[in-house]
Amino acid sequence: MTNTKELAEDTCQLVYQCRLSLSTRTINHLADLLRRHLKAIRSRWRILPPGKIAVIVLAILRHDQRLADMAGGNDVSESTVRRWRDELIGLLAVQAPRLDRALRKIAKQGGEVVLIDGTLIRTQRRTESADRRNYSGKHRSHGLHFLTLTDERGRLIWISAARPGRTHDNTATRHDHILTHLGTAGLGALADLGFRGLDNNILDPVIVTGYAASRTHKLTPGQKEANRVLAVGRAPVEHGFAHLKN
Repeated sequence: MTNTKELAEDTCQLVYQCRLSLSTRTINHLADLLRRHLKAIRSRWRILPPGKIAVIVLAILRHDQRLADMAGGNDVSESTVRRWRDELIGLLAVQAPRLDRALRKIAKQGGEVVLIDGTLIRTQRRTESADRRNYSGKHRSHGLHFLTLTDERGRLIWISAARPGRTHDNTATRHDHILTHLGTAGLGALADLGFRGLDNNILDPVIVTGYAASRTHKLTPGQKEANRVLAVGRAPVEHGFAHLKN
């Protein structure tokens, strides 16, 4: 049996340059995180400087560059690049705001409503049992499910941990106790049709969902406007919120 990883006789390894659109602020932020981490663990040496490592990891995360390609182009092993990637992801994860603190901050700033939605980040197929768990029948694609909260202008304030792609929005919301945190912070939420039936309190709903049309029920102009507000997640939020509560 031949080793498929061996290069053919008429091939050679080629290293080429490419241009990636990366924010200088993002690169510096990631490099500073790594410098502080290396100082904290008293690691005095890495084969590449923190700034270069940050660029490599961002190329992998933002532009889906293969680990082996980035390793070969920088004269390091693939396992080293994988370790750098996991290390910096961990450093970024520590900085992520907690849900309760993020909602309290919005409330202190005078906010009354947040926008909630689930999204699927598409990925490649995986082997064995993970392949079925990561397949989303709704999107007909493999990926990871994330639950996001934004303010009234659509700016991200919190994102959940990754879950299998087949996870339903309601399941993720209950797992993260979104209703409890919203009630504690005194906030309401606008949600899309994927969250229908999540909040059973009709008189004072915490999460307000859109209207669904059927063969026997057509939407009124006000209901259509409310659904458009949910779809774009922008002003006039108060107008749409009033329609949804009626």
